[in-house]
Amino acid sequence: MRNALKVQRAMHDLTQAALAERIKVSRKSINAIETGNMVPSVVLALKLAATFNVPLETLFQLEPENP
Repeated sequence: MRNALKVQRAMHDLTQAALAERIKVSRKSINAIETGNMVPSVVLALKLAATFNVPLETLFQLEPENP
């Protein structure tokens, strides 16, 4: 899964810590999502999209599967 979380965070001038505080998760969770080490829950993904006022698909895209 690809994500644009870091891009959106930068566009809104938020640090990982500030974003984490805003949505009530740890900074490590934000970092793990940005680096692709963690896939967020549906609830967390929706909170992130709502925080940036963007559609969920703007933040997260599925990688094409190899046949």
